[in-house]
Amino acid sequence: MLQAVDRAHSGAYRRLAGWHGELTAFRRDLHAHPELGFEEKRTAQRVIAALRAAGVDEIHEGLGKTGVVAVIHGASTSSDRQVGLRADMDALPMTEENDFAWRSCQRGLMHGCGHDGHTTMLVGAARYLAETRRFDGSAVLIFQPGEEGFAGAKAMIDDGLFERFPVEAVYAMHNWPSLPAGHVGVNAGPMMAAADRIEIVVHGKGGHGAHPYLAVDPVLVAAHIITAAQSVVSRNVNPVDSAVISLCAMQAGDTGAFSVIPREARLVGTVRTFRREVQDMVEERLARLVDSVAVAFGATASLHYQRTYPATINSPEHAQFAADVAADLVGDDRVIRELPPSMGAEDFSFMLQVKPGAYLRLGQGGSAFLHNTRYDFNDEVLPLGAALLAGLVERSLPLAASSSRQP
Repeated sequence: MLQAVDRAHSGAYRRLAGWHGELTAFRRDLHAHPELGFEEKRTAQRVIAALRAAGVDEIHEGLGKTGVVAVIHGASTSSDRQVGLRADMDALPMTEENDFAWRSCQRGLMHGCGHDGHTTMLVGAARYLAETRRFDGSAVLIFQPGEEGFAGAKAMIDDGLFERFPVEAVYAMHNWPSLPAGHVGVNAGPMMAAADRIEIVVHGKGGHGAHPYLAVDPVLVAAHIITAAQSVVSRNVNPVDSAVISLCAMQAGDTGAFSVIPREARLVGTVRTFRREVQDMVEERLARLVDSVAVAFGATASLHYQRTYPATINSPEHAQFAADVAADLVGDDRVIRELPPSMGAEDFSFMLQVKPGAYLRLGQGGSAFLHNTRYDFNDEVLPLGAALLAGLVERSLPLAASSSRQP
């Protein structure tokens, strides 16, 4: 058990620590049976069974295809207030290289990002909240499908999530191997970047590799575009802002045809930004650059720019509130209140566009980093994460008027 949790508001942690073995078994079962976005049927059924056993008041299935929402009413509901907690359920299309007993039994599928742990922590919080009910209002627990590239949060919102459950704020938490176990990180602003997909198609004129003067080589054009694209950030983005352009894949020609200049080359990559103004500028400059470079070589090129996930931006007052709740649990010395943002992306951003709230990092220490074939969630932090989620509800919806009430 984590010895760091010894503060005044650790009653939830002590109770949840008593369920550590059950939570660990549940998490490892999910890990062994990973499912991709919108295919989380077994995962959803395991969650539903656990919620029924916990005694939650309402269970709603099928939001955003395979999403699940549970509602727990407090000892009083006179405030008529609701607060949301979200966990993601899906796995990744990658092959696990661990050798422990609970490794994935599905080749090519793996819980390589810890969503099995996130789901388990929210199940633990549900059990605690249903047993204690020390709050005034309702807790809405959102088990979301399809975070890994499927925009499952948007699917749930489009399916009426916040019309059916009008929460006043929503919180989510992601494990973070770069932080020591028992530490919590948050930022009163950007937490993760917007993620955009770019595809560049260069059209030239195919020909013989021995006679390039009779062709228009799209490989050469693509190479110049790759190099020139790096100038968009270095010479157009204010240094106090952040942006990344990465061209990560190139396809052109046939490796078995060493003397054939192809007719077409295709580049695929990503753009990451925090501010909409920077995002707009990068798209505009990149489109002009792609076209101009191609024209200079007698080719044509087009940019397809797809905005996938928006930036994950915490509202300052809710980030501060969440940090205060975490500090009561683990101590202020273990809460990083100005955690540097990540250029990764997260579809909880869609929820934060609709409702105020905060996205937190829960340190788990030492393991391989996220999306690594040898990653595994640290089960030692399961009770702590569940206690933090429960604490966000109890402090947001106090039974009696309190100065600690959420903004």
